[in-house]
Amino acid sequence: MEEFDVIVVGGGPGGSTCAAFLGREGHKVLLVDKAHFPREKTCGDAISGKSLTVLKELGLPPEVEKVAHAKIYGLTFSSPNNTILKIPMKDPERNYGYVVRRELFDNVLFRNAKKYVKTLEQFQVTDLIKEGDKLVGVKGIDLLTNTQKEIRAKIIVGADGATSVVAQKLGLFDVDESHHCVALRAYYEGVEGMDNTIELHFTEGIVPGYFWIFPAGHKGFANVGIGMLTKDMKKRKVNLKETMFKEIAENPLFKERFAKARLASEIKGWNLPLASKMRKMAGNGWVLLGDAASLIDPFSGEGMGNAMISAKIAFRTISKAIRLNDVSEKILKEYETELRKELKDEVGMSYNLQRLGKYKFLLNFVIGKAAKNKEVRDQISGMLINEEAKKGFVSPLFYVKLLFS
Repeated sequence: MEEFDVIVVGGGPGGSTCAAFLGREGHKVLLVDKAHFPREKTCGDAISGKSLTVLKELGLPPEVEKVAHAKIYGLTFSSPNNTILKIPMKDPERNYGYVVRRELFDNVLFRNAKKYVKTLEQFQVTDLIKEGDKLVGVKGIDLLTNTQKEIRAKIIVGADGATSVVAQKLGLFDVDESHHCVALRAYYEGVEGMDNTIELHFTEGIVPGYFWIFPAGHKGFANVGIGMLTKDMKKRKVNLKETMFKEIAENPLFKERFAKARLASEIKGWNLPLASKMRKMAGNGWVLLGDAASLIDPFSGEGMGNAMISAKIAFRTISKAIRLNDVSEKILKEYETELRKELKDEVGMSYNLQRLGKYKFLLNFVIGKAAKNKEVRDQISGMLINEEAKKGFVSPLFYVKLLFS
């Protein structure tokens, strides 16, 4: 039986990124996925500046720009009273993002990983192999031949998404509806009025959720969707699909913009475990990345940035563990400690914004203030891209200052 230093389960942004870093370092890595690439993945498709930092380390921005994409230089918000706020990124030469369909983006990352590691597509992991309290491999089914296989490694990386089999088999899969979101997404052709910003709309009919419009490639092509905390959705008995169509048809902000638009895809839903309640991420012989570790931003719902950052940090710890020939929780826990420290302020800010989004009068107040006050807009813009400035959004002092600006 062939053995590896690392088996990475899941070929999405977190898994492919981690595998590529490890492979470039010379480790023997197997990257497995139940799908065959390229494959579609339901998502908002937004790639943040955080993701771009990791993409640059992998040398991949030119490859991303070869596929259909939109380049993003800011955010557009609207409040329940339909006040519009545009927040441009400071220094757009360095601070920007993309919107790229996941079928294309994930394939760029997966193809890059294949340069450095062995890959096994259409392999469905069904169970884990343990020796005592240590993880030593995976069991699964080759979906092409319908045969079962066992594969062993020193470390197993669970990067298999929001419904992670690895997390489930480790007994870590729980759904706290206060820290879990449900979202729907569709693609539309012929949407008017889009610019180089991603749009988040906190409308009267959706709060405490939001409606989004992301430019997704050629002119008029958009990723359109709606998201809401699972707890709120169930409490209010909201049908997300009906609510989204109602906003498009009746809201004065969107009615004319979608007048000539047509639905260009199925409407698909997915689950988002939020970083406001992260899972345990490391143990004897294993780590979890990205959605499998519950790392989705509590405010924006964006998961790729945190997935790729977790992959980069995990790579460093995994590499150290292999060099020391010690894959115990004591060593691998260093990854979780570093990642939590890295994400603490940003997740805190996002969680505050999520809670702010439950209150229509506060949304009206904050967005209204920022729409009228350049200083507030600049401060928010800085907080979106500056790690130190983000701490200000966590502090109650920010909201006190806002009252008197």
